[in-house]
Amino acid sequence: MTEPADHPFVQAVKPLVDAMGGEMVAPELAQGDDVVLTWEGADRVAVRLPHLSDSLDHLLADLERRHGCPLSELDRKTKQSVVRILETRGAFSVRHGVETVASALGVSRFTVYNYLNRENAAKAES
Repeated sequence: MTEPADHPFVQAVKPLVDAMGGEMVAPELAQGDDVVLTWEGADRVAVRLPHLSDSLDHLLADLERRHGCPLSELDRKTKQSVVRILETRGAFSVRHGVETVASALGVSRFTVYNYLNRENAAKAES
């Protein structure tokens, strides 16, 4: 990367890029769908966005890191919270999303649907 990795702007956007599952590359290496970020009139870094097919796996890995253990080891209440977060992030619009999440949580698809239905019923009552 021509722009130093320790440039303050690059360091500022790194947590966001990591959270999205993106990759930072030098601006001159940007390709098709990469997003070049400019700061103070200069191209500082290009962000290579993850493929949609990798997004759910990345979300699950991020949640696992946050909780500090495999998602299947979480208690029921925390698993319900994870499902709410994943729903908010659009995880269930991805093909086989429910199955993938159920497998990661160590529960059945039926259980994931129950968590989703419970959440939607609580929203309707509010």
